[in-house]
Amino acid sequence: MTQEYRNAFGNVYLSVTVDSENKWVHTNWMGYLTEESVKAGALAYTDALRKAGLSCVLNDTTQVIGSWDHSIDWVVNEWAPMAAKAGLKHFAMITAPQTFAESSASAFYSNLKSFEAKVFDNISVARQWLRQYSLQEISI
Repeated sequence: MTQEYRNAFGNVYLSVTVDSENKWVHTNWMGYLTEESVKAGALAYTDALRKAGLSCVLNDTTQVIGSWDHSIDWVVNEWAPMAAKAGLKHFAMITAPQTFAESSASAFYSNLKSFEAKVFDNISVARQWLRQYSLQEISI
């Protein structure tokens, strides 16, 4: 099931899918992100993760336009510990190379301590990395 989140102009800025086959939450961010949309979106997919009892997120930011540096402090210091408490253990972030969004992702990754995260520029490689954790949990 996919949930879509819209900004004040009615444009979708985030879709959140609980992928029961792969055992992760898949997010797809798009367009310009405001501080408010980053906060609302992050809280929404963290809630989906918690409700589904999952521990992995595939976070696709390849369609983001511009930076989300305005939210790095909140994401690292407030959201990340909250997400870890909700069960998040492994976070694969996909970025478009040489973009402002990639710069924000690097700042996020370098300051993160609450869970394991990796930044990728290829969704197939990100999926492969995340599967080693998501599918491992169902066999335990």
